[in-house]
Amino acid sequence: MDGWWHAAVELVLPVDCAGCGRPRSLLCARCEAALLAPGARRAVVADAPRGLPPVHAAAEYRGPVRAALLAHKERGATGLARPLGRALAAAVRAATARRAAAGPAGRLPPGGPPAGLALVPVPSARRAVRARGHDPARRIAAAAAARLRGTGTEACVLPVLRQARRVADQAGLTASERLANMSGALEVRRGAEGLCAGRRVVLVDDLVTTGATLAEAARALGATSAEGPGFPSFEHVSAAVVAWTAPPWK
Repeated sequence: MDGWWHAAVELVLPVDCAGCGRPRSLLCARCEAALLAPGARRAVVADAPRGLPPVHAAAEYRGPVRAALLAHKERGATGLARPLGRALAAAVRAATARRAAAGPAGRLPPGGPPAGLALVPVPSARRAVRARGHDPARRIAAAAAARLRGTGTEACVLPVLRQARRVADQAGLTASERLANMSGALEVRRGAEGLCAGRRVVLVDDLVTTGATLAEAARALGATSAEGPGFPSFEHVSAAVVAWTAPPWK
């Protein structure tokens, strides 16, 4: 029904492809292929900050992939959450497959195999959510979890992180400035400490650039793990994003 409804809406309303502008298509086949066809792989983050977990991405942040992410995030094209969610699901599978095949750093937590995947979205600032009318990372995470469940993998979205203080807009900041901007900026929501127990945790976001935000999210989860049994230790946390970019950050 959901797919039929989107198709019906596109027939009635003028819709252009978010990736290339082709008419009557939310995301044309060629642009969707640019998003999904490359295959998820390890994202290489130059000068990765300390504490950044392994990050897997579906595609590079350029061309139609960049355009689609911006349309979803900044222009309210929420229908793009479905293809973006499929891409994120592929990155989650790659991230968790790597953990399962790893050595000591990938060993299972006490109590046996995980009950499933917990996708923990990186939180947006409340003012940004109000301005955009939605939370892009959380919406894409929900679509990814649905995709994973549809293919037989138990997965849920646990928005257990929140901003502990205001942060500056990351756009235009250097890598070191982003790291300072995000340092200590995230925390676990009160009362959410036990929600991830027994699950394999995957931090998820739409994009990784310098890795400062994902490293801070991992730190927030690790700080909670050090204080109690609610979260798996840092070595059981991985990260997945739709796209990655490697500009010459300094």
